Amino acid sequence: MSILVVGSVALDNIETPFGKKENAVGGSAVYISLAANYFTKPVRVVGVVGDDFPAEYIDR
Repeated sequence: MSILVVGSVALDNIETPFGKKENAVGGSAVYISLAANYFTKPVRVVGVVGDDFPAEYIDR
């Protein structure tokens, strides 16, 4: 069985007491698809991104 996730995809800046990460791929569709990946494969993602979204993340 496969899952299709439709939601937001964005670049997040995260800062914790343990470190900082800028331009990490995130958004609700990304987090849901990562969680669903533990239960079933394949997981497909549909999300809207702008022209400035890095191609390396789209290729993944």
